[in-house]
Amino acid sequence: MPMRLLIVDDEALARRLMREYLASHTDIEIVGECTNGEAAVEEILKSNPELILLDIHMPKLSGLEVAELTGRTEGVIFTTAYDQYALKAFELHAVDYLLKPFSQTRFDEAIARAKKRADQDRHGISALVQEIKAERILVRDRGQTHIIPLVDIDYVEAEDDYIRICWKGKTILKTQSLSALEAQLNTAEFIRIHRSYIVKLGAIKGLERLSKDSQVVVLHSGVKLPISRTGLERIRPHIA
Repeated sequence: MPMRLLIVDDEALARRLMREYLASHTDIEIVGECTNGEAAVEEILKSNPELILLDIHMPKLSGLEVAELTGRTEGVIFTTAYDQYALKAFELHAVDYLLKPFSQTRFDEAIARAKKRADQDRHGISALVQEIKAERILVRDRGQTHIIPLVDIDYVEAEDDYIRICWKGKTILKTQSLSALEAQLNTAEFIRIHRSYIVKLGAIKGLERLSKDSQVVVLHSGVKLPISRTGLERIRPHIA
């Protein structure tokens, strides 16, 4: 099966050049092109290409933001005219970092490296990948993409097959389990207080007793959330 590749660059000339360079790689299938970061996020999440040629300076979202938001830890070759982002790119597990203008030879080297790494991954001998905790949550709703910084979130509630994200007095639904989201979050900032609730520690004002055996978590916004016995044990060290 050919390796499926997505080209992401806001410059038409750069996209055309990469297509020309790819002509000799008959084992690669170009599945599409994107001209801005937001469109790239949508396409990556939809088609999940094995390899992405990703520009860094683009409208709406940078290539680095695209990689972070989509959680890509493999199959990304950054293409850019700027060398100052190389360290960050490799922190995001980039396969390679191509500085524009790059030659066919240099391009082929990056593609060969990507193919080799993909082959290693298929055989289960890839290097251990560093765990990256999310800084933002991406939500697609009615054709729009919402990027919600974790710092703005007060709490998240499980609701059937969805989670309800509550931030800055607003709410939005996302198709994801609460447990899956919990695995992405930094436990120093967010804590699960109930099977149906995760709350940001900075949003908590305190606890309020309802009865001898029942308490609720009170947020600075005035919202009150149920808390389980296990959640109470988790949260006590963080409440003055």
